[in-house]
Amino acid sequence: MSRGPLLLASLVLALLGPASVRAQPVPSADPEVSALRSGFEYGKYAEVLERAGQRIDRGDLPEEDLVELHKLAGLSAFNLNRTEEAERHLRAVLRLDPDFSLDPFVVPPPAVAFFDELKNQMAGERDFLRQEQRLRLEREKAEAERREQERVALETQRRRAEELARQVTVRTVEKRNFLVNFVPFGAGQFQQGRNSMGIVFAATEGALAVTSIIAFFAYDSLFEERLVRLDNVLDEDGFAAIPVRYIPTDRARQADTWQLLKLASATGFYTVYTLGVVDAVYHHEDQVVSNTTVESRPEPTPPTVSSIPPPRLRLYSTRGGLGAGLSLTF
Repeated sequence: MSRGPLLLASLVLALLGPASVRAQPVPSADPEVSALRSGFEYGKYAEVLERAGQRIDRGDLPEEDLVELHKLAGLSAFNLNRTEEAERHLRAVLRLDPDFSLDPFVVPPPAVAFFDELKNQMAGERDFLRQEQRLRLEREKAEAERREQERVALETQRRRAEELARQVTVRTVEKRNFLVNFVPFGAGQFQQGRNSMGIVFAATEGALAVTSIIAFFAYDSLFEERLVRLDNVLDEDGFAAIPVRYIPTDRARQADTWQLLKLASATGFYTVYTLGVVDAVYHHEDQVVSNTTVESRPEPTPPTVSSIPPPRLRLYSTRGGLGAGLSLTF
């Protein structure tokens, strides 16, 4: 046997092998589309053309399968010299996919040339279809983003609702005594929770009270005491005298200063005290209601009591004395 034809056949298979692999279409989920593709490969063009048209008319096909059916029907019609039907199906392919191309390694050159001629004739329509397809993809993308935003918003609302369901509002009623408003040093303000005003009144009244006390003791320390003898009055000792408290003349100026400071600080104290009482009475409320939101925690489940009975200690008599035994059940 000559080796020439054998080598030539091997070379042809080697060259066509990669091409045939590249020409294999993506498997379809529809078994009828796969069957029509196999029929086309076996040259059953009339059957493929008829069945592909029937399947297209029934509808409910994804775009990839629809393109594949129109391609099979168009190439089958072309191989049967039914040019009008071939042109109709192949134009439908280009309307579905404006950039579709036939594989020259699988499809014969006349069919490729016929298809390329249709592409040239539909150049303007294909440009329009590309633009429409791009706009459709943008709309689909925007719609997908909108649905994702709605999903996120619904998820956020759901989580918020779950958080609110776990929260408990604690209502606290605080009753306030009206008489506390008349207590000095900002007691009314502190009761009302107005701590800043309470500190102002307490500090001012405290400073004035301390100043008044200091002035009182300083003024009192200026006094001196001595006995004044009374004429024409005799007692057991032969004369009579009475004690007299007085401020010496050289201390009169100091006495006036301390007396004025004592009166001014006392007047200021009672003035500030009156203002504090008026302010506390004006802002007084018999009771204050406050609401506090806390997260409720599930009550802990009580520990399950084991059904295993506790061990028992038994005493029993033996021949030599007394014995003990421990029994366990598990």
